[in-house]
Amino acid sequence: MNTTHFISSEILELTTICDIIFQNRKIELSETAIDKIQKCRDYLDEKIKNQDEPIYGINTGFGSLCDVKISKDKLTQLQENLVMSHACGTGDEVPQPVVKLMLLLKVQSLSYGHSGVQLETVQRLIDFYNNDVLPVIYTQGSLGASGDLAPLAHLALPLIAKGEVRYKGNVCKAQEILTQFNWDPIQLKSKEGLALLNGTQFMSAYGVHLLLESYKLSYFADLISSISLEAFDGRIEPFNELVHLVRPHQGQIKTAERVRTFLEESELIQQKKEHVQDPYSFRCIPQVHGATKDTLSFVSKVFKTEINAVTDNPNIFVGEDEIISGGNFHGQPLALALDYLKIAVAELGNISERRIYQLVSGLRGLPAFLVDNPGLNSGFMIPQYTAASIVSANKQLASPASVDSIVSSNGQEDHVSMGANAATQCYKVVYNLKRVLSIELLNASQAIYFRKPLKSSPLIESFLDSYRVEVPFVKEDLIFYNLIEKTLHFIDDFYIENELLFD
Repeated sequence: MNTTHFISSEILELTTICDIIFQNRKIELSETAIDKIQKCRDYLDEKIKNQDEPIYGINTGFGSLCDVKISKDKLTQLQENLVMSHACGTGDEVPQPVVKLMLLLKVQSLSYGHSGVQLETVQRLIDFYNNDVLPVIYTQGSLGASGDLAPLAHLALPLIAKGEVRYKGNVCKAQEILTQFNWDPIQLKSKEGLALLNGTQFMSAYGVHLLLESYKLSYFADLISSISLEAFDGRIEPFNELVHLVRPHQGQIKTAERVRTFLEESELIQQKKEHVQDPYSFRCIPQVHGATKDTLSFVSKVFKTEINAVTDNPNIFVGEDEIISGGNFHGQPLALALDYLKIAVAELGNISERRIYQLVSGLRGLPAFLVDNPGLNSGFMIPQYTAASIVSANKQLASPASVDSIVSSNGQEDHVSMGANAATQCYKVVYNLKRVLSIELLNASQAIYFRKPLKSSPLIESFLDSYRVEVPFVKEDLIFYNLIEKTLHFIDDFYIENELLFD
């Protein structure tokens, strides 16, 4: 399936983006979007022709140079200089799925007809997206205000045949790819450089990507913790609906319901228990996992608003005959949301590591470190160390970036969001969580084996049968790195194959 998604004025949902990504859909401008873009550009051309007054970013310098007037014959050079001078990112490359989302979200923002770009500029961004020509962008350089200037400058460089792109796995000069596709470089007109560089698409793309990953990992946290509960001979009573209806946080209710569903018809959960209570890492799964779900809901609302917004500057209002310099590029809403997401995701890893620890502790009839002949075999001792190390790193990364601000541009830009730092930190936290959950699944699968001949639910038994094809029961010490890597791949493949997207 490879149909087209039309960029229009309709609300772009996260579920729609998920569908575009996983169905590998092409994108195209709707007739409405084409009309809005063209009308705004025509209006701006006419405005410049008949007005000599300075208009910020259109015939002036930028930032603290906003009072420097630029002559009409230098406007193209002004825009190209802007793109080149701002392309000063450094650090690691932005992951390619995030870059592709940046292209999509930049096209969406420009399609509303308040940015003054040429139609051919937007179309070239679409060409890049549809042909997987992905600009090489770097993770460091954005303050998360005045837009994501440095990353978006690298996104824009290939439009003018500069910079580098990734194409078919290789890094190429942009000029080479333009020649290969028979594309002429875009001759930027007034305001276009600023429209391309102002905006929050670096933060937004990271946020959308990480939300999709976080929903996936939230599902797996519930499933894997259910297996751990079974392996630890845990009690089902804390998941009773009555408990959660008297404290009706929606995430809490959903988590308890999901765990009950996972454990339907389980022999293990129904057997008589010798203990009265379980540790919090098992008993409070609904409360902890549920709070993360509620955070995901809040963060999703923030990003849904952002990806359907105009975030460059100045904004052009054709009907009102107004060009207004404002601050829609400021990333504060995203910075706070990304910091919140970091904390919520880190907590899923935090409680997961505690379950890992309980499973290897030799409690409730389980062998120490989940192997026979402990001593001769270290068993699952060190995977818990690894999880603890990762969880500690996540605690450090979860420290909020949004509480910081550094003055820039000679004091003109005197408060910034640092949302870009929050985004790249959040990326590490989310993928660290996946590693911790993989270690928990590895441990839980091993531990539940010792509960035979009793079985878990048909759902969990089926899941574990699939998993053990990749990662069998461990009888004696071996290289655990390979098992963790196989588990990571299994989680991704299982999620896609079973169409659990955005569950």
